[in-house]
Amino acid sequence: MQSSNHRLRDMEQHHPLLSAGADVETGSLAAGVMVGGPHAGHTGGNRTLWFIQDSCGMVCATMTWFLVLYAEFVVNFVMLLPAKNFWYSLLNGATFNSLAVLALASHLRTMLTDPGAVPKGNATKEYMESLQLKPGEVIYKCPKCCSIKPERAHHCSICKRCIRKMDHHCPWVNNCVGEKNQRFFVLFTMYIALISAHALGLSGMHFFTCIKVQWNECSAFSPGVSVLLLIFLCLEAILFLTFTAVMFGTQIHSICNDETEIERLKNEKPTWERRMRWDGMKAVFGGPPSLLWCNPFTGLRLRRLMLLTHGRRAGSEFSV
Repeated sequence: MQSSNHRLRDMEQHHPLLSAGADVETGSLAAGVMVGGPHAGHTGGNRTLWFIQDSCGMVCATMTWFLVLYAEFVVNFVMLLPAKNFWYSLLNGATFNSLAVLALASHLRTMLTDPGAVPKGNATKEYMESLQLKPGEVIYKCPKCCSIKPERAHHCSICKRCIRKMDHHCPWVNNCVGEKNQRFFVLFTMYIALISAHALGLSGMHFFTCIKVQWNECSAFSPGVSVLLLIFLCLEAILFLTFTAVMFGTQIHSICNDETEIERLKNEKPTWERRMRWDGMKAVFGGPPSLLWCNPFTGLRLRRLMLLTHGRRAGSEFSV
């Protein structure tokens, strides 16, 4: 049903499906098709690997990995391995590297997970008839991707798709943050904030320790190189900590209020039944509170991933 005020405002931006005899062949003209086999236009199939081919997003995602790996290099080879205290190096190394792996895994899950894309070009006569609409019911289609637009869906000009509960498009993960991958994005921001804070703490300890002794005894690198590496690491950690901590807090606030960033910026009045606080958290992270909420590998099936990889060699589809 699209009788709400929210949908009446949307009617000014998205054309309604006029009648059963309306021209629905324009779906083939929508940009951003899926390359590959017979399932083109759909992203929900088991044989589909979601990936946005956006040059800016791919550069930003590569930079994210480079900066995390740079932090790993400085922490491990400049600060921890040369340290004389074995247990200090072991405990901090295990903690930092574990958090870094979780951060990169969360980044991958966010980037390669379908955020909730509406099937492209599904505004067909056959699909309309299958909905069995009651007299007077009105539904709308997105004129950009020729898809029936569900409630709370918004069109992304970069993904070239309508995304359910779209929060925003993030170039650092080269994907939209939406209904199906918001959980992984929240974990990504949390783990990046944690490793940034940890790196800052280790850098401070390293500076304090090396001031009391000769710099040559603190690192296998020369004093000048070590200082430059540590300064760059501290600047990176401060920027990442500030950005991801703010983003993490914003995401948690949005989840607890069941309101996406786009809905907040547009000041859209809710026409849906809001899931407040814990109900919203359970809906996004799945199930009651547990350590599984912090696990980015939850729901990842190795066999399915291998099938996707094998299918890609045989000409599988990519979502673009």
